[in-house]
Amino acid sequence: MEKQAVQRAREAFLAGRSRPLEFRVQQLKSLQRMITDRQGEIATALKQDINRSQYDTPLFELIGLENEISLAVSKLAQWAAPRPVERNLLTISDQAYIQPEPLGVVLIIGAWNYPWALTLQPLVGAIAAGTPQRPPPPSLFLLSCELYPVVCGGVSETQELLRQRFDHVFYTGNSTVGKLVMEAAARHLTPVTLELGGKSPCYIDKDVDLRVACRRITWGKFVNCGQTCIAPDYILCEPSIQNRVVEGIRQTLLEFYGPDPKSSPDYGRIINQRHFNRLMTLLEGYTATVGGQSDSSQRYIAPTVVKDVPPQARLMQEEIFGPLLPIVTVSDIDDAIHFINEREKPLALYVFSSNKKVIKRMLAETTSGGVTVNDVIMHYTLNSLPFGGVGQSGTGRYHGKHTFDQFSHHRACLVKSLGMEEVNIVRYPPQNRQKARRVRLAMRTPLVDFSWKTYIWAVTATVFAFGLFVTLTAILLIAGGLNCTCWRLWQIWR
Repeated sequence: MEKQAVQRAREAFLAGRSRPLEFRVQQLKSLQRMITDRQGEIATALKQDINRSQYDTPLFELIGLENEISLAVSKLAQWAAPRPVERNLLTISDQAYIQPEPLGVVLIIGAWNYPWALTLQPLVGAIAAGTPQRPPPPSLFLLSCELYPVVCGGVSETQELLRQRFDHVFYTGNSTVGKLVMEAAARHLTPVTLELGGKSPCYIDKDVDLRVACRRITWGKFVNCGQTCIAPDYILCEPSIQNRVVEGIRQTLLEFYGPDPKSSPDYGRIINQRHFNRLMTLLEGYTATVGGQSDSSQRYIAPTVVKDVPPQARLMQEEIFGPLLPIVTVSDIDDAIHFINEREKPLALYVFSSNKKVIKRMLAETTSGGVTVNDVIMHYTLNSLPFGGVGQSGTGRYHGKHTFDQFSHHRACLVKSLGMEEVNIVRYPPQNRQKARRVRLAMRTPLVDFSWKTYIWAVTATVFAFGLFVTLTAILLIAGGLNCTCWRLWQIWR
């Protein structure tokens, strides 16, 4: 089944069905209508899966999707247009530009924690780029079945898909499966985008408003029951403020979820029993400072904070991906930077401080896929910013135009003129010192961009300068004439 569907998608692509911009816009608008019409069903399904609040699904998934689609529809003509580049004297009369063109048939493998956002956001960019693909979200599409077939399944279905040849594979999930995806893609030399995860640190400086910091961290950590790839994985702070941080989180949890988070309609559940057991194993041997309660029958784990966690603890060896928040103490900013840098590069880094020097050092002396200062997660919401990892946290980027570019081949185009052969003759044999000097000069001349906008600007500037010159000359001549007349009158009067 998978092989035939991929073949049909490739045949449709080779026939050019996905290339016209009008078709791409129509498909994006169809996707938008589907999301709008099915919002209630989508929220209900996620309520059943992970007890997600009906208000959180639009906030964390659907609003962002609508923004992505609106941006793609409004900017598609601009994104897909040829992009003129600079030229030198040897190519001064030629056309040189970059032409974005569809990569081909792509595979999008989504994730369960935010199944709509993490599957359909890359799909939006893939449709905009003109690539047919196989996305595996719920099969509610109003799109072309040949160009955008859907596979619902698990491990076996994904393995079968990965045996097929694609022109790009986009995967969101954990690093263990990410390595298998990359290995399978390498058999066909297929490029990949891997949106993985890791342990995203959250440094809290002593010079900060702890009340605000704790509210924002608590929200980002425990929303979706901690099952967010860019949730703060652990806190770094100095021992002098650790108890105040704990108390700030405790008070915020009471405000957000009440005295019993289990009965709160805003607090979620763990996706399945396997992940529930994994999280409970991570917590073994530690005393929870806040929370710690659990109910296996409901896959419920209370928002939990553990303080004074040693760096070698089990909680610090793998991405938690759940409602457990360890606090590790560091002596100062230098210790915090060293702690972050001796571990794998994270998908996100969070810094809370009112000290500009601290913020500057954290940005300059660490690296991560993305960074947010004095908040968490919010960099993901800006489709003008690329979202992606670095090193073990992933490769590639998406959101907005970045997704379009990820699924496009940027073709280098040079259309030469058959004229001006006297310029090009310097590169032909037989060579001599004079020719070598001329060709070096031609190729090292500062590059210029002779696009129409630049040409119009240059003509306008020239006309303005000439008009200004004429005006000033006339003023000077008139002034000179008046001056001469006044001098003669003065002489007569005397």
